[in-house]
Amino acid sequence: MKLSIVTTLYNSSDYIEGFYDRITNTALKITGDYEIIFVNDGSKDDSLEKAVSLFQKDDRIKVIDLSRNFGHHRAIMTGLSHARGDYVFLIDSDLEEEPELLEEF
Repeated sequence: MKLSIVTTLYNSSDYIEGFYDRITNTALKITGDYEIIFVNDGSKDDSLEKAVSLFQKDDRIKVIDLSRNFGHHRAIMTGLSHARGDYVFLIDSDLEEEPELLEEF
């Protein structure tokens, strides 16, 4: 089973590492065959740099950097167009929804 996890970044620097840790731990309970797609939607903070740093350590991560802020819906659609999973889980990286919801999905 291939699982794609798609999330957007917009000035999300404070949340990225915690999101990554929690979503990775949860995904590994389900399958080792997953990818995490971070779509940077024109962040003005260091969200992109943090996502790239994770990408450099984990080959299951994809990072897409949009040229400017296009809005949440377009960023999600961009992530969906790059997803290769049989199943796709959409979640924001700001931790308002718990990454552990993936298990219920």
